[in-house]
Amino acid sequence: MKLVNVNNVEGLFEVLDKCKGDVYLVSKEGDRINLKSKLSQMLFTANLFTKANINELELIVAEPEDMKRVVDFMMGGANI
Repeated sequence: MKLVNVNNVEGLFEVLDKCKGDVYLVSKEGDRINLKSKLSQMLFTANLFTKANINELELIVAEPEDMKRVVDFMMGGANI
């Protein structure tokens, strides 16, 4: 799943925290980073201090209900 123009990183992390299955960020090199880990979230956020938003992000979401949760958030911040 590709996400584009993520303006609300904090809100995205709130959604990811509520996911039941694993959620991975896929780097350009193909590495998978578990975004359910608070340490990974902190490192990811630290890299954002120079950017106001994320232009493109690729996620692997394990559970269909979690995918719906992320899509709903990206479509307008529906119930987290």
